Amino acid sequence: TIYCDLEPNVVDEVRTGTYRSLFHPEQMITGKEDASNNYARGHYTVGKELIDNVLDKIRHVADNCSGLQGFLVFHSFGGGTGSGFGALLMERLSVDFGKKVKLEFCVYPSPKTATSVVEPYNSILTTHTTLEHSDCSFMVDNEAIYDICCRNLGLERPNYENLNRIVAQVVSSITASLRFDGSLNVDLNEFQTNLVPYPRIHFPLVAYAPVVSPAKASHESHSVSEISTSCFEPYNQMV
Repeated sequence: TIYCDLEPNVVDEVRTGTYRSLFHPEQMITGKEDASNNYARGHYTVGKELIDNVLDKIRHVADNCSGLQGFLVFHSFGGGTGSGFGALLMERLSVDFGKKVKLEFCVYPSPKTATSVVEPYNSILTTHTTLEHSDCSFMVDNEAIYDICCRNLGLERPNYENLNRIVAQVVSSITASLRFDGSLNVDLNEFQTNLVPYPRIHFPLVAYAPVVSPAKASHESHSVSEISTSCFEPYNQMV
């Protein structure tokens, strides 16, 4: 795992947090100034100063892999770093690693939870790169996850930890087929084969069910049919 950000505050929380022992300190890379919610700063100016250092670390980690299949890239579309630097990273990964698969997990902006008026512009600019350089993009947005936390978990004011845990559970479920025996999606290449109808239309809709609060988990049971039906309900979709 490699963490990278143009400013140190968020990654410093990981460096000093509960899970700091899970990650190598040299694989947490930060710059000195953020992108100020500006795609151009993340892609062309501030991000350009950091990208070579990040790619060196990626090459080092990749060299230690016995059979590198590809990359899982996590970033937002609304911020300057997530959009601008994320797009630059995807472009450089395509150049340096050729046909290796790149799966994205993207947080798309939504009007109710927007922190900047320029988020739609950043999203449009980085989506262009996503069309060209990503093989499959799983999209979530904070508003949908916020609603799931309020409705299903009974949380009045969900925080980012609550939202991140939902996203983590979704990612864990998506990648379970890679980590356990099975016949479907057993490597990264199969995600594109099984989920993407056309190369540029690679945005599968993510839905997750059941999401049940701890208070209800002990006395609620769900059949396979009920869970499958729930996944098609709009209120269980992540966007």
